[in-house]
Amino acid sequence: MATYQDIVSKPTPLAPGHRMCAGCGIPAIVNSIIAASDKPVIVANATGCLEVTSTIYPFSAWNVPWVHLTFENAAAVAAGIETAYKALKKRGKIKDDVNIIAFGGDGGTYDIGIQALSGALERGHRFLYVVYDNEGYMNTGNQRSGATPFGADTTTVPAGTKSIGKTQWRKNIVEISAAHRIPYAAQAAAHNVVDIYNKAKKALSADGPSFLAVLQPCTTNWKYDTALTMKYSKLAVETNFWPLYEIENGKVHINYKPKERKPIEEFLKGQGRYRHLFKPENRYAIEEFQSLVDEEWERLLKLEESGAKL
Repeated sequence: MATYQDIVSKPTPLAPGHRMCAGCGIPAIVNSIIAASDKPVIVANATGCLEVTSTIYPFSAWNVPWVHLTFENAAAVAAGIETAYKALKKRGKIKDDVNIIAFGGDGGTYDIGIQALSGALERGHRFLYVVYDNEGYMNTGNQRSGATPFGADTTTVPAGTKSIGKTQWRKNIVEISAAHRIPYAAQAAAHNVVDIYNKAKKALSADGPSFLAVLQPCTTNWKYDTALTMKYSKLAVETNFWPLYEIENGKVHINYKPKERKPIEEFLKGQGRYRHLFKPENRYAIEEFQSLVDEEWERLLKLEESGAKL
């Protein structure tokens, strides 16, 4: 089992000096994942928070081979890199093994890039796709995405006298990916870097495509104090809003089960995007939110207990 020392003792692939927001957990996510690789890494990075803040021209915070892509084609380019690599290795022009990792935000993964992701997974290209999930188009001003949870206030679905914000539940991107019958898919959260590292280790050793969704609370557009990112990441897990689990060859395994599940209010309160739900006339939405969380958790438990493949 990995320790924090295993992570921090590795070279830092994403150097200090980038321009990510104070309190952003993306650097910890990226460094933990790349630290899990025992081979040289090639990174394909979709447009989004990570890309725009780490490569302000003419500077770059990246200490590994890196390519910038549009929102929609990170998975397609990663698949192209993998195909070119295999061809060059077959011809004897490359001898070293490498790991290919694609990073994208939820907008570029759940929505804009889902076609390229689905195609690459279905074709079986061997690479790891990572979505750092801050639950909206945060790079462009907090527009609603397919990852945005129920009840959240966004600029495109604002809360008001006639609206509670987004009325749909979020997509289950991990199970969507697993449905392609890939060997490994998992869900992690920013505060638990050892769990991230362990899952990345499994993903990178998988014989085929792998997928990792990591919750990344956004201090700017979730609207909380910059010191509380890891608190909200942990609360997301402790309330069962964001379970830590993995799907290996179709079988579900839950990595953490809270001994005393906290009510969803503990996760929602203090976030500006949910402030409106605590008005008396909107309390019903919190109850509905809790029901949605409980329903999803029970479904996940049953999948694990049955041992059946998805």
